[in-house]
Amino acid sequence: MTPHDRLALALADDLAKVNETLHSYMQSDAAPRIRQVSAHLIDAGGKRLRPMLTVAAARLCGYDGPHHIHLAATVEFIHTATLLHDDVVDDSKQRRGRPTANLLWDNMSSVLVGDYLFSRAFQLMTITGSMPILAALADASATIAEGEVLQLSTARDLSATPETYIRIARGKTAALFSAATRVGAMLAEPGDAIVQAMHDYGDALGIAFQIADDLLDYTGTDAIGKNRGDDLREGKLTLPVIWALDKADAAERAFWTRTIGKGDVQDGDFDAALSIMDKRGSLLATADEARRWAGLAKAALQALPPQPLRETLEELADYVVARLS
Repeated sequence: MTPHDRLALALADDLAKVNETLHSYMQSDAAPRIRQVSAHLIDAGGKRLRPMLTVAAARLCGYDGPHHIHLAATVEFIHTATLLHDDVVDDSKQRRGRPTANLLWDNMSSVLVGDYLFSRAFQLMTITGSMPILAALADASATIAEGEVLQLSTARDLSATPETYIRIARGKTAALFSAATRVGAMLAEPGDAIVQAMHDYGDALGIAFQIADDLLDYTGTDAIGKNRGDDLREGKLTLPVIWALDKADAAERAFWTRTIGKGDVQDGDFDAALSIMDKRGSLLATADEARRWAGLAKAALQALPPQPLRETLEELADYVVARLS
């Protein structure tokens, strides 16, 4: 059984309530398409990792009230909304192994339903009555949008640095991971040090997750739920390419300029990119960087007392990058 599965089993009762809340709040008598589009993605078999982290953080910090359910549903709605918007921006055709909502319906439906889910997320988070929690989730929502715009503005920019990449990863992915763990902990009011530790865990876990995901775009299989090579075709400067560029000779730089810089991707270019990245060691370096961030996530949890749930969260950090082996 994987750490994710063990976590899901340990939190099964709470996660069932989260699922009920999600389905309740994505209903709309006025516009039935909202439920259809939302359910297509929410019920597509995603791992529900972000709401799981919220519930786990609350339980780990000793919270025994009802509001972790509302906050877990909040972060899942925010995540789902960003996926609906991302698939429109990227003109994606596949998500979680299924056709995207924008392909089955249209771009307008995906954008507007995404907007609706954002609105429902903010309705849910107000139930806690906590302004600091509201601020944390509002800040995360703004940071997510910033990360997406930064990625858009650096697409095909061969001068992008590893530091820029981490800012993008922290925005588009880690911001919601860290908000999920932070607000779950905040419910229990365990003190600033513990809240910060849970934030740091989510931040590092999210960055490790994004680095691993970007590496799998080159080294994984289509079974991961998206088409391998999408990042190359879309001109995204992810770590494997950034580090390969740093060591590129003239011929390799010309290759990256044509494919990434100008968007001229031809048959055989994906295999050529893999060959260059393997030659320059950027694939191995990226895997090592993902593992380093996973180690930082585990280290953050040392601020909390030892218990089975903490151990499972530590193992989850290893599991996020184990798929690179």
